Amino acid sequence: MIGTLRRRARLGQAMPFALTWDDELVGMLTVNGITWGSARWANMGYWVARSHAGRGITPTAVALVSDHLLTTAGLHRIEISIRPENAASLRVVEKLGFSEIGLARRYLHIAGEWRDHRVFQVLAEDVPNGLLSRLDSTR
Repeated sequence: MIGTLRRRARLGQAMPFALTWDDELVGMLTVNGITWGSARWANMGYWVARSHAGRGITPTAVALVSDHLLTTAGLHRIEISIRPENAASLRVVEKLGFSEIGLARRYLHIAGEWRDHRVFQVLAEDVPNGLLSRLDSTR
């Protein structure tokens, strides 16, 4: 997995990030499907260990990486797709103000079944001051 992510990163197709807490690996955030040209968008996925959930690690990571993508990298749109029953991930996009754009039926094949996902997005013009500033205002 690490080798594949490194190759995709070198090709500009992905950006993998390790999430740490006190120098311990506790999760991962990966930007996938980076598309340039007239689209300039990507999708983002993440996970954090249950032992570290609720500490603000994931919202902070999503905000920091999103701000990088929408400014320095020059993307226009970021998409996050979340299973409807994943309350913790739904709180992340709600806290950061991502807009829901719909339900993708049978979106990903997970654990032997096709799973529906709710799809959220943020556009560069939606966050002129960045997502991290939104997160700071909720603390």
